[in-house]
Amino acid sequence: MSNIVAIVGRPNVGKSTLFNRLVQRREAIVDSVSGVTRDRHYGKSDWNGKEFSVIDTGGYAVGSDDIFEEEIRKQVQLAIEEADIIIFVVDVEQGITPMDSEVAKLLRKVKKPILMAVNKVDNAMRDADAVEFYNLGLGDYFTISSINGSGTGELLDALAEKLEDDVEEESVLPRFAVVGRPNAGKSSFINALIGENRFVVTDIAGTTRDSIDTKYNRFGFDFNLVDTAGIRKKSKVKEDLEFYTVMRAVRAIEHCDVAILVLDATRGFEGQDENIFWLAEKNKKGIIILVNKWDLIEKETNTMRDFEAQVRREIAPFTDVPIIFISTLTKQRIFKAIETAVEVFENRKKRIPTSKLNETMLEIVKQNSPPAYKGKFVKIKYCMQLPTPTPQFVFFCNLPQYIRDPYKRFVENKLRELYDFSGVPIVIYFRQK
Repeated sequence: MSNIVAIVGRPNVGKSTLFNRLVQRREAIVDSVSGVTRDRHYGKSDWNGKEFSVIDTGGYAVGSDDIFEEEIRKQVQLAIEEADIIIFVVDVEQGITPMDSEVAKLLRKVKKPILMAVNKVDNAMRDADAVEFYNLGLGDYFTISSINGSGTGELLDALAEKLEDDVEEESVLPRFAVVGRPNAGKSSFINALIGENRFVVTDIAGTTRDSIDTKYNRFGFDFNLVDTAGIRKKSKVKEDLEFYTVMRAVRAIEHCDVAILVLDATRGFEGQDENIFWLAEKNKKGIIILVNKWDLIEKETNTMRDFEAQVRREIAPFTDVPIIFISTLTKQRIFKAIETAVEVFENRKKRIPTSKLNETMLEIVKQNSPPAYKGKFVKIKYCMQLPTPTPQFVFFCNLPQYIRDPYKRFVENKLRELYDFSGVPIVIYFRQK
């Protein structure tokens, strides 16, 4: 279970630069999947062998000059509720501003670990200036310069000490998180399944306040459902809805086995749906897509086929994902949706014996070997599935550095064809034998 670290502070103190520094360090190496960094505000990172997720609370409030303190306060509040550790960034050039004091006041009441980072300290003189931040009453601080990275090592060391050890929870029951944008029909889907109005369903976006677990035991299935419609009711605030959706979805997705992404057929597959999809993919969770409100769509011969093709174009290159057209109103294909989620859960746990894997895959790579690069031929000699909680494979060869993405995708597609990993992200490594 990965810890969530939130970076808070007023605008323009360098939160995003720090976020990029924390995330890139690893992302550049591990997540070299095209299209993964579509979501700017969320990333995974690790330090001293501990993994954590980073959320940048900046960049969500729209309209730069008139960002009211109210907005910042809400983001800090949400970070306090949802994150495990908070990094509070302040700016040595500006000194303590009223807004910093306001944020510090909120943070002083919190029982969670808080690390204060004084940014833009790039010489000894500024180091001396940083002393004034003791006045915020949050104890010691770290002086950093997120532009050139000085001081971030010490900050991360302190952070790593406070992280809970990463234990993959062996939950007995599969956990399915129902995620999606406000109003797509997540609660209605759960109500249709459970057959009772356990969730108040209204057509105001964001009625469900927190992710709620419901045990489901019917028709021979047994699992936990997590409803994450968790977006606060906001009267006037439109802009920050996105931030809340992402923050809640992060929490739910990190703690689930399979993410059930509910789309609104009348609105299509939009940016926010895509963010949630990549969030689940990046966390290596099983994914199924439910297109809800299908009963409202005017249909012609190929309506379903065209809609499905469009979604698959958006989620490429990871297109091996079940897409099911449902209606929570008429309960059409609701049962099929759950059946599929269970299949995806099983696929994610699938183990392929090494002997069997070599027998099938070595033959395929022999027939279609990687294209020669600079006159050098790559020979793949052996492969195995790694003992990880999610499907990861390693192929040993003489020149792993010459293997390009298209070939990796070819190998991945073959594995999917042979062993059915539908709905499950697969990671493939090529290593020197």
